[in-house]
Amino acid sequence: MFSPVPPENGPSVPREFDPVSLRLFVAICEEGHIARAAQREALVPSAVSKRLAALEAQIGAPLLLRARRGVEPTPAGHALLRQSRELLAAMERMHAELSDFAAGVQGSVRVVASASVLAGWLPDDVAAFLAQHPQVRVTLDERAGQDVVREVREGAADLGVTWDRIDSRGLPQRPYRRDHLGVAMLAGHPLAQRDSLRFADLLDHPQVGIVPGGQLDRLLRQQAALLGRDYAPRMQVASLEAGARIVAAGLGLAILPFEVAVSPIGASRMVLRPLAEDWAERHLVVVSREERWLSATTRALASHLDSRRRSPAPLT
Repeated sequence: MFSPVPPENGPSVPREFDPVSLRLFVAICEEGHIARAAQREALVPSAVSKRLAALEAQIGAPLLLRARRGVEPTPAGHALLRQSRELLAAMERMHAELSDFAAGVQGSVRVVASASVLAGWLPDDVAAFLAQHPQVRVTLDERAGQDVVREVREGAADLGVTWDRIDSRGLPQRPYRRDHLGVAMLAGHPLAQRDSLRFADLLDHPQVGIVPGGQLDRLLRQQAALLGRDYAPRMQVASLEAGARIVAAGLGLAILPFEVAVSPIGASRMVLRPLAEDWAERHLVVVSREERWLSATTRALASHLDSRRRSPAPLT
C-alpha cells in the first residue's frame, strides 16, 4: 500500500505505509519477540512475520536482527520505530480529536507533566483556561521529567510542563512558573526553629527521599557530592503525598517544592523552611513542538499558561 517515489539515483522509497503493519512492527520491537508481539496483537505469528517481510521488502533493508532469544532493531529498524511511534500517536490524536468534534468539543489538548507540577499550580491554571473555553477538552497525565520531553518530542503529547533542568534541546520552551525547594519537618524537629536552612545542615538528620532516580533525587545527590558527603535517605518513596505522610509521622525530614508542600498532609504538625541555596529555586517550563505543528487550541493553552506566570510567593 504505497506509491513509489523514484529518486534520481537508487531504489524507490515507499511513500505510504500501512498503519497496521507499523503498529505490529512497534509491538515486535517493544516485545523483542515476534511470537509475543503476535499474542499482544491477537494474531498468529505467521501473519505478523508476513507483515514484517512486506515492510522489509518495501524499505529494501532489513529491520530486525534475529538472535537466539528474540529480535532487536537494525539501524533502519530504529529509524522506522521512532517514526512509527510518532505517526501512530499523531493518528490516535487525530481520531480522538475528530471524535471530540462529533461530541460537540471544539478542540483537545494532551498535557503531560511531572508529579510536582501536577501537585502545584498546573491543575488550577488549566481549570481557569477551561472556564474560559468550556468546549475544549484538556487531558493531564503524570510522567517523569525525561518522559515528559520524550512524549512531546514523539508527538504523543501536545504540551509538557517540567523543570528546566530536564534536557529538552531541540524543542521550544516557554517560561511557566517558579518555585523554591523547602524542608518539611515536624514542628518539634531540632532544625524547625531556624528561619532557613542550608543543605549541609540536613545531611546529619534522617531524610525521606522523593522519587528515587528522579530529577530532584539526582540534584540532591550531586550537591551532597560537591560537599564531599553522601545523600543517603532513611527511606525513599515514589510520590510527594507519601513523602508528606512519612514526614508527618516523624520519620524524617524531606526536601519538597515549596509551593507543593505549603499544605501537606499533617500540616498542623509540620513546618516548612526555605532551603537557602542558589540551586533551590526551580524554573518550570512548557515544552512543545514547533509552532507550525501546534493546533490553534494548543497554542491558546500555551499562551494562557504563559500569562499565568508570576513570581513565587514570599517564603515565610
